[in-house]
Amino acid sequence: MIRRILRGLRTNRYLPLIAGAVLAACTSVPPHAPRAALAHPPRHVFLIVLENEPYQVTFGEHSPAPYLAHELPKQGALLTQYYAIGHYSLDNYLAMISGQAPNPETQQDCKVFSEFRRSAPGFDSDGQIRGSGCVYPADVKTLANQLQDAGYSWKGYMEDMGADPGREAAACGHAAIGSPDRTRLAEKGDQYADKHDPFVYFHSIIDDAANCAAHVVNLDRLPHDLQRIDTTPNFSFITPNLCHDGHDAPCVDGEPGGLVSADRFLREWVPRILQSPAFKQDGVLIVTFDEGTDGAACCGETRPEGAPEPGQFGPGGGRIGAVMISPFIAPGTVSGVPYNHYGLLRSIEDWFGLSHLGYAAAPQLRTFGTDLFNRAHTPR
Repeated sequence: MIRRILRGLRTNRYLPLIAGAVLAACTSVPPHAPRAALAHPPRHVFLIVLENEPYQVTFGEHSPAPYLAHELPKQGALLTQYYAIGHYSLDNYLAMISGQAPNPETQQDCKVFSEFRRSAPGFDSDGQIRGSGCVYPADVKTLANQLQDAGYSWKGYMEDMGADPGREAAACGHAAIGSPDRTRLAEKGDQYADKHDPFVYFHSIIDDAANCAAHVVNLDRLPHDLQRIDTTPNFSFITPNLCHDGHDAPCVDGEPGGLVSADRFLREWVPRILQSPAFKQDGVLIVTFDEGTDGAACCGETRPEGAPEPGQFGPGGGRIGAVMISPFIAPGTVSGVPYNHYGLLRSIEDWFGLSHLGYAAAPQLRTFGTDLFNRAHTPR
């Protein structure tokens, strides 16, 4: 993705998009939304992450994804100023569940599934580990660890995981530590990618193999889990395969890929989630992207001392937008409040009464407020 962006920069292809994104990020920024505690915070969170599109393309009038761009916002809220934090893919996924900033290897999607190498002991004052690498030490915690320690349930649902047992296992599947990551590119019959599965990059998750296998599973487990409230995790992280998340276009199996295939995936899976008992009781569905096509940022995004610029050619990962649907959100809501992936993590932590990890603790960070949660709903 980043190579395509850099080629576009050399040909001026993306300059209009970049200029517009920077202008949106730096001018006419709405004030903070009220941050009063929600009377009934969501207790079942569904997060679907798609790939590599700027807001102007995804949510434009002639979007290749009309279901996402036009139909879903009518059922909930459109977040017009939602930003990624870096480039390529992996650093954004890791930020969503750990609050850790990009490092030189995660910015390259970790071609080798390498151990993280510390350059200094412990953490800095912002909860950031210093150094570079892919698989984080066991003292780097994630939202999954927090939820489980607090008695809440979670799962990562990964489409195609284990479809080819020679590439990865069917649960908690990932490359061997220290080896090249074969899953970086799609293969016919198996389009799962480690780089879109953030859970397998933390020793705090993968070191307990049985526990990891029970929580990081193939997407085909989701329909069963949605049938009852008590089998639906409090937090569900849903990753389509490399075709259905829009990453590849065209795809190795002949599908068109891009936003066209991503929209088809959403048409199949979103209604299942919205019709589930857990969602109807106290759920929220969030659909967003890992990164955009420019280096724009929001919300005071920063980086550890000595770390690379998060966006490689800018301070952030670009304006991407998001859609949220919930019984607590009035249909047709539009919010211009700036948010980013760190704010997403902090919002979920707040809903479950958890402490803030890494940059999710930044004092200037915005979290989802009453600009979105604007509808009375009392869970049964």
